[in-house]
Amino acid sequence: MIFNKLVRAEDRFREIEQALTLPEIISNNKEYSALMKEYRSLEPIIEKFREYKQAEKEMKDSDEMMRDSSVESELREMAEEEFHAARERLEALTQELKILLMPRDPNDSRNVIVEIRQGAGGEEAALFGADLYRMYSMYADSKRFKIEVASLNDTELGGIKEIVFNVIGDGAYSKFKFESGVHRVQRIPITESNGRIQTSTVTVAVLPEVDDIEVEVNPADIKIESCKSSGAGGQHINKTESAVRLTHKPSGIVIECDQERSQLQNKEKAMRLLYAKLYDIKQREQTEAIASTRKSQVGSGDRSEKIRTYNFPQSRVTDHRINKTIYSLGAFLDGDMDSIVDELIAVDTAERLKGEQNEN
Repeated sequence: MIFNKLVRAEDRFREIEQALTLPEIISNNKEYSALMKEYRSLEPIIEKFREYKQAEKEMKDSDEMMRDSSVESELREMAEEEFHAARERLEALTQELKILLMPRDPNDSRNVIVEIRQGAGGEEAALFGADLYRMYSMYADSKRFKIEVASLNDTELGGIKEIVFNVIGDGAYSKFKFESGVHRVQRIPITESNGRIQTSTVTVAVLPEVDDIEVEVNPADIKIESCKSSGAGGQHINKTESAVRLTHKPSGIVIECDQERSQLQNKEKAMRLLYAKLYDIKQREQTEAIASTRKSQVGSGDRSEKIRTYNFPQSRVTDHRINKTIYSLGAFLDGDMDSIVDELIAVDTAERLKGEQNEN
């Protein structure tokens, strides 16, 4: 079954390769871009499939030499070694191809909208919210993603009560999607004179950015208001009514964007966030309809799920979904998140692969 899929994929790859050389395709930007996107998505599969066929040929050739009585014994021994090496490579390539052929999360390539909100712990929670925003900014920078802040409600001490920002770049959602949930911090707050460790929480929500055509919104259902920016202060804050507040009446969703000087730009950002939130609601309804056996081991991304603990006295980060602990908190908060993010992706992939095999 997998071989048939690969043969069809290779046929399609050759077809696209041919089409991309045609003048009528090259001159049609939209069609050319769509074909190039499909070509790039198929390329790693085809490269791996060609490696597979080469290993298969080497195994067959070695097998024939092993069985040929006219071949010297020394050469037959070498052929046997090559046979076993090719067979091991085939087994590994088969697993890699199964993963490559799995249906991708359609949101993985999208830009992402991240919301960080102060939870339990007062000012200390707000200060940790600022730490998380810095961490995500540095991680995004390491992946060459761009950050754009849509709204910010900060505190006099430099904490963040709430921030909404976009992460822009191909594959941003695939890297950030497992950050949704409750992040817990254990440390001595700067406001604590007795040196006692306090536990505080911050909630993170991650939404894929979507086009307006993917979500139906009746303009009559949206109330638009101009308002002054909120926050601890600054040159532009509270001086002009450039901030925009949108209220989606059917869902009760309220969105405020205040980081741009132009009311129009703030409105555009607010609308993008509204579409993302409505799309998220739609997706969650669909997810709840799926059998619990198909839920990923790394969690559902529920906002109330405690996903990670940051323990400062022990310089420890623990991700509770995969029971992984690392003792390099400083580096992690400086954006070096790959050790945990990559494992979350790997565990999710393994779980989905297991689900695919159980269904087949």
